[in-house]
Amino acid sequence: MASFLVNLAGGITPPPVVTPEHYDGWQLRWKFLVFRPAELKTEALLLAGEGKELARSFPFFDASQFKLNFGLISIRLAQHLPIYEKQFSRPQHKGEITTDGYTDFFNFSTGRRNVASLHTIFTFQPRHDLFQWLFQLGRTLVDLHYRPLDDIQLDFKLAPSALSDNFVFAIVAKDELLSVKNNRWDLNFTKATESNLLPPQFTVMSEYADITENILKPLGNFSIVKALENPKILPYFRSLSITDQPRHRPDQGPIPVEEREKHVILSLSCPSSSHVSATVPLVEAIFQLVDNLNKISLRPETKNKLKKTRDELDKTLKEESEKEKKEEAQDAKLAAKRKAQEERIAKLSPSEQRKELEKERKRSLRKSQAKVVRK
Repeated sequence: MASFLVNLAGGITPPPVVTPEHYDGWQLRWKFLVFRPAELKTEALLLAGEGKELARSFPFFDASQFKLNFGLISIRLAQHLPIYEKQFSRPQHKGEITTDGYTDFFNFSTGRRNVASLHTIFTFQPRHDLFQWLFQLGRTLVDLHYRPLDDIQLDFKLAPSALSDNFVFAIVAKDELLSVKNNRWDLNFTKATESNLLPPQFTVMSEYADITENILKPLGNFSIVKALENPKILPYFRSLSITDQPRHRPDQGPIPVEEREKHVILSLSCPSSSHVSATVPLVEAIFQLVDNLNKISLRPETKNKLKKTRDELDKTLKEESEKEKKEEAQDAKLAAKRKAQEERIAKLSPSEQRKELEKERKRSLRKSQAKVVRK
């Protein structure tokens, strides 16, 4: 019986691995373990084939997801287009959506009183890119305030006659408050407060109470408060802002007066296909808001404070820009001087070059010693 078991074990035991000694490629060796990649070409090809088939079967790694995004946008834009066609003489640029990659889509409308232009921006999740999607998923586990969503943004660039006052004001969903502060420099002008006129899910961001009172009170026959009380839009509302400042801090000095713009920006998360019309009443209401902004009447002291804030900002931006230009000019001057010195030394004989280099070394040594003494 024992001999039978020995023979059986010998029959099923695989032969020992023979490692040829003539291998001259790259390898990893640890004690009796040896890894030689060049000998695993067949396995590598099989693994690559399996990975390709897996990626093909995984819907997030398929370029056809671009068509899915485009289809979703077409459905949502179809809800807005009838409104745009009533409001604008040119509701679409060349009658089509502009695309930028697989996730960003744009519609441009123009030709309306009080509105210079309207950019409707659709930002969708990267369904076509497995790795980017996984990155976003991982970030949600680390950053509890990060929520990647399919987003619709209506950016109204106001005509000069639409709003005479300069201020920043916003109504923001509370769960969007942190991301809005991080992504919108202009909203740093404001302070966050509560308003009992609005649903409790919303926070007001305003520079002064006078601005808040003027916007939340009825403007003619329109009330933004009533528009936001519609329970259907609550799950999709992210923010509504009125601003005379850019979203990002200017880095080239104050913006020239003739280039300054005022915007009304509505940000929404995309409703599901079964609730795609839920945001339509609010989109219609924003056009009424734009037309009633010229009814806002701020107190003189509020206007003076707003002007003072912007004058101080322009002064600061100008000083920073001049300082940066001065530093750049100084760097350019030093670079030119260094280049001229190098060209001069290059023309000298080898012995004279050594002397010059030795002088430069001693000069640098004296400077460093002087700094140490001063400290």
